[in-house]
Amino acid sequence: MAGSKVRGLAAGVALVALAAPVSGQGLEQFPAERVKTGAGIYAQTCAPCHGSRMQDSQVPMDLGKFPPAEKNRFIESVTKGKNQMPPFGGLFKGEDIEALWAYVIAGEKR
Repeated sequence: MAGSKVRGLAAGVALVALAAPVSGQGLEQFPAERVKTGAGIYAQTCAPCHGSRMQDSQVPMDLGKFPPAEKNRFIESVTKGKNQMPPFGGLFKGEDIEALWAYVIAGEKR
């Protein structure tokens, strides 16, 4: 009986530990070269609408504040377009989109 209580307690502690937020959880680490590549792609393709260094108050989506946990949403928007933004899926390769993601999440933070 005591052994089952200990196992139950241990299982409960393990579940709490798994559910607890981890410092930096959801934040990716990007190689500097990938961020730099993404900055170049951004400057050429995205800056005309989203502003230099992601700072254009006229654009509804402030990419400088894009939620890091929403990578799939970002990829979907870049690939298929959204609202006034055209689709870029035919222009970018997968590694280009990954570099752009790295820049949006890690680069030019205010």
